[in-house]
Amino acid sequence: MEVRRAASRERMLVLLLRLGAGMMLLALIAIVLPTSWMVAMHAWLGMGELPRAGIVEYLTRSVSALYALHGGLLLVLSRDVRRYAGVITYLGGANVPLGVVLLAIDLHASMPWYWTIGEGPPVTLFGVSILALVRSLPPRPRP
Repeated sequence: MEVRRAASRERMLVLLLRLGAGMMLLALIAIVLPTSWMVAMHAWLGMGELPRAGIVEYLTRSVSALYALHGGLLLVLSRDVRRYAGVITYLGGANVPLGVVLLAIDLHASMPWYWTIGEGPPVTLFGVSILALVRSLPPRPRP
């Protein structure tokens, strides 16, 4: 019975990592998105006019690239959660304060309410969930 529960939690961890990977890999689109589309989306989200400056282009695209990199890493880690349990634990633990920091940034930057509740809190919850699931894994057998 306990073996079945552990296998179920392992599958849940794999699914959670792959879901996170899929969401973060969507950022690949923003790397090559035409600037005019970014401007239109920014206005559609009710965030005013997107400043047309090199630093804005750089930040939007490089942050998107980092999100995609993180997503790719999660996908790789999901392939063998026992082997990579240490790295998964680190990422889960790092996502908890990251979510708090993102929440503080969103509040400081006066981001819209839907952005604020849709970014920081889910990142923290993602980290807590990863930590709970990775800690429930049985130890990896030694060769």
